[in-house]
Amino acid sequence: MSDSTNEFLSTLRPIVESLGASVVAPRSSRKGDEPVVWQGETVAYLRPNELHGALERAVSAVEREVGTRLGEMKRAEKQMAIRRLDERGAFLVRGAAEDVAGWMGVSKVTIYSYLNAIERADSE
Repeated sequence: MSDSTNEFLSTLRPIVESLGASVVAPRSSRKGDEPVVWQGETVAYLRPNELHGALERAVSAVEREVGTRLGEMKRAEKQMAIRRLDERGAFLVRGAAEDVAGWMGVSKVTIYSYLNAIERADSE
């Protein structure tokens, strides 16, 4: 593999991993992986994230973004975290509101209140 290909994959890897996916070598690819073509050659494959652990990955990403754990966030940070989780589709996972509420130390009603406020703000 050329130096420019290695540099390209090194640049691509953290972006892909931040989305919960991974970059795999062509010899390790499997059904469902997407080819990464660089300069006309398949140099790697993207393996999409698995649903198992998706909520935890989304929460970890938001905690890194905000700079603190869900349970230690102030109210405004919690609202921002809920917005970011919603943007990532986290609440499409069954039971996510209950899990996030527990990690934040708030009620499920509070989570739904934040989500409703986001929806109202976005529709204005």
